[in-house]
Order: sequence, then C-alpha cells, then structure tokens
Amino acid sequence: MAEGNEHGHESGAGTESRELRRRKRKRCLIYLLLLAVFKIGIILLLTLTVMRTRSPKFRVSSAEFGAFTYSSSSAAAGPSFDITLYAELAVKNTNFGRYKFDSTTVYFSYNGAVVGSASVPGWSARARSTRRIRVQVELSSAGLADRVQVKSDLEAGVLPLNSRAALEGKVEVLQVFKRRKTAEMDCFLAINLVQRSIAYLSCQ
Repeated sequence: MAEGNEHGHESGAGTESRELRRRKRKRCLIYLLLLAVFKIGIILLLTLTVMRTRSPKFRVSSAEFGAFTYSSSSAAAGPSFDITLYAELAVKNTNFGRYKFDSTTVYFSYNGAVVGSASVPGWSARARSTRRIRVQVELSSAGLADRVQVKSDLEAGVLPLNSRAALEGKVEVLQVFKRRKTAEMDCFLAINLVQRSIAYLSCQ
C-alpha cells in the first residue's frame, strides 16, 4: 500500500510539473507575441511619421526696400523703375530629418519677363524648423519691351511681380537614409509704389 501511495504522489507531482511547464511556455509565447506586435507598431509608427518625407516649402516671407525710383512719364526713356528689394526667404522643413539643399537662383519677373534675380547659397534647414535667408534683388525695367503695360501699372501705383525658384536637396532621416526632395517657389507680390511697401504677398 505504501508503494502504491508513493507512485500516486509521483504521478501527481509529474502531472503538476508538466502543467507548470505548459503554462510557462504559454506565457512565454504570449510575451513573444506581444513583443512582436510592439515592434511592428514601432516600425509602422516610424514609417508613417519619422521615415516619411515631404518636400519642404520655399517662399518669400517678407520684403522691404532700399533705393527706390520709378517714373510713369512717356518722355525721354519712357516709363521705368529701379528698385532695390531686400527679401527674406523661408525654407520650411517639416520633416524629422535635416534638409540639405544646393545653391539656386530666385527669379523675379514682371508680366513674364525677368526684371531681377538673387542667388541663394547652399545651406541646410534643421528637422522641423525654418531656415531664413535674406537676399538683395535689383529690380529694373531696363530690359522690358512692353512699356505700355509698365506705364499703366506705374500710374496705378502698384507693381505686380512673380518670384520663382527650385531648391534641390536631400532630407537625411536618422542620419542614415537620404531622400531627394525639391522645394519649389511660386509667389506673387504686389508693390505699393506710393507707400514703398508690399501691398500683397501670396505663395503657393
């Protein structure tokens, strides 16, 4: 009888031990599954936020003036303008990585004809920040052929201009991945000739 009881106890202990091991394995599998789900979630989060890159925004943010002369007279050289424009350009980088861009040129045009330009040096904009660049532009009507339209706008006291440029660069993500992005400028600005100020400024 004693031996039978011993075998019964050993059998019960063995069953309990197997049950404990089974529970531990099950618990480990659950932990591994949760860890895998967590890692997948982190990867998806990085893919949708940090790893996703967008083209930075490049625009004229403000402007002021230096030398400022214009004439709507038809006599002598005819209607003309010569204006020194100090423009603040903004490169807004909304990415989670630094945006390094090459040098470029911003062209200011009147009625489709270029009347001034400014060189922008190669630089960079930190992650989720805005790089501001100040440039000087000499606006001149010297090369314009359509003097009739110039005369009309100068008499109205408002000079409409467009500014365009393309900024080539790369977004560096986690200092490992580099994605090439182009920031394009397409702005319209109207100069109030009487007040020597910007009457209207809009960028796409």
